[in-house]
Amino acid sequence: MRYFFHIGYHGTAYHGWQRHANIVTVQQVLELTLKKVLKTPIAIHGCGRTDAGVHASQYFFHADIEPQWDYDLAFRLNKTLPAAIAIFDILPMKGLPHARFDATQRTYNYFLHTYKHPFLNQLSAMYVLPNLRIDEMRKALTLLTQYSNYAAFCTSPAKHNHTICHVTEAKICINDKGDKIRFQISANRFLSRMIRIIMARLLKIGQGKLSIDEFEDYFLNIHQAIDVVPAQPQGLYLSKIEYPYLDIQPRTDFLNELIWQ
Repeated sequence: MRYFFHIGYHGTAYHGWQRHANIVTVQQVLELTLKKVLKTPIAIHGCGRTDAGVHASQYFFHADIEPQWDYDLAFRLNKTLPAAIAIFDILPMKGLPHARFDATQRTYNYFLHTYKHPFLNQLSAMYVLPNLRIDEMRKALTLLTQYSNYAAFCTSPAKHNHTICHVTEAKICINDKGDKIRFQISANRFLSRMIRIIMARLLKIGQGKLSIDEFEDYFLNIHQAIDVVPAQPQGLYLSKIEYPYLDIQPRTDFLNELIWQ
């Protein structure tokens, strides 16, 4: 039977989601834990990839599991998994839905703070840029829903079948003190390091180092993103996955409150 697993993870200690040889990834840890608890190898398929150091406050993977269990599987998995990975729900599914291919929209949040904060160093990205031009950054965001070819916001566009992404929403929020910023973006798909590259260029706009016209030129005259260092990974969260048949709210609303205070 096919099951969807609703999870979250803190990505600092992991080299991303996808299994790779000789490095520790979230997928690897989960598959080893499932094998240990269920006493049989279990292959899992995630809803997407995250880079090294990137978090997921909501993530889904599916697995086909034949042996039935008469115990609280979520409890046993959580007891065995490291503290940085949590199982929220295990959902039996009808048919053979796919965690990756059936997802219709993904939402990411990028958190940053503009002063040194000892308790946020692995939850948010620190950029000591206290006088960012937020209004200019917001003007740039309006372009994200107007264009669809994001080749210039991808480190390796040739690795993808195409670089078309349909961004449905993009916004920037700033706290009352003006020292914490949240960038949120939703789309049907994302390319490698796309959000961190967008964030890096938004920060240049905020500093007055990149104009709105220059930002738009990345869409009008496509060229590979070789002129920018992606924003820091620890500020990025995969935060919402939507399916035609499944809409579950993230279990980590406290995260916004923790970072935002």
